[in-house]
Amino acid sequence: MHGHRDAHTGIHSEHGALPGEHPGRHPNPVIKVLDLAWLEFEKPDLIRAEAFAHAFGFRTAYRDQHELQLRGARAGAPCVRIRRGAVSRFTGPVFHAADLTDLERLATALDTRTFPLQESLGGWTVGTTDPSGLRVRVVAETHRLDPLPTPAPLDWNRGDETIRINRPQRPPREPAPIQRLGHVVVQTTRYRETLDWYLQHLGLIVSDFLYYDRQRERGPVMSFIRCDQGSIPTDHHTLALTLGPSNRYVHSAFQVPDLDTLAAGGAYLHDHGYHHSWGIGRHVQGSQIFDYWRDPDGFMVEHFSDGDLFDNTEAPGWAPMTASGLAQWGPPATADFLGVAPGRHAAAELGAMVSALREEDNEFDLRRLVGLMKVARS
Repeated sequence: MHGHRDAHTGIHSEHGALPGEHPGRHPNPVIKVLDLAWLEFEKPDLIRAEAFAHAFGFRTAYRDQHELQLRGARAGAPCVRIRRGAVSRFTGPVFHAADLTDLERLATALDTRTFPLQESLGGWTVGTTDPSGLRVRVVAETHRLDPLPTPAPLDWNRGDETIRINRPQRPPREPAPIQRLGHVVVQTTRYRETLDWYLQHLGLIVSDFLYYDRQRERGPVMSFIRCDQGSIPTDHHTLALTLGPSNRYVHSAFQVPDLDTLAAGGAYLHDHGYHHSWGIGRHVQGSQIFDYWRDPDGFMVEHFSDGDLFDNTEAPGWAPMTASGLAQWGPPATADFLGVAPGRHAAAELGAMVSALREEDNEFDLRRLVGLMKVARS
């Protein structure tokens, strides 16, 4: 199936795999998770974190002196858990299993056991680490938050289809209402091993692979990975993995209703002095309209709308990784988004490059470094 090319035309990367390349899925995964449940962080200042969260469009689902849970409008679990910690850090993603039986099957495969979650969340969890050392948890039977109201999408006059007469358009300049968690992107020094781990244990499947220019024979360096719910369409990517000199969080993305709420929400964030990273534009892989911001602790977060949905019949696309290929339209990718802007983030990544090149227990070698540098210049 991965050699079929016609299905990709006009949908995502136009070309499929060559013979012998990664198929993008495991033939017999342990379980198939349904979706991301939430993301977990630690931060020293929960008051500051909550202030940004409200400006970004989250609502508080639960709060005490040790923990903050943030939600979108959709029914279900919170989108983000932030616990008080000495330093700001991403502690890992949490995925939804279909039921407790799947959770127990995963626990057996990982040689661990299920544990109850705290009362504010309910349900059960299995915890482990992926090959890059990131903590990963899978949950089942958690409490379900009731849906919250969100504004209806605005009526648009589209070309000759004029449905808005004598009604000026005035979208309010206010926080973009978050609907749900969409995806998380992480960087790993052990890309191939980490990719295969997620496909085998969580049943994720690849939507698109990217490779460095003139290095396709060495295999991909980034994958956009979705959940497999059979004929039920799921987001183009729930998790994205990219090869790099360090194991770190890159960004997370949260859906908002439409372009107007995304743009007006960005204006609100700008008015309140928050740091804009890149946007507005439309991506290639995933097609979503995007806008990137940084919270006060430096974590990159994305508003998105109108993303691709695939069922499990869609085979992986293959494309070269370039900075210009990140968007169909919009401003060029910024140095901040690419991680090369002067500052502590770029300095930390430079130090990680030196360390990675000295070590042998990773996939980031000198040729991969050259490929990454070409991406930043492309």
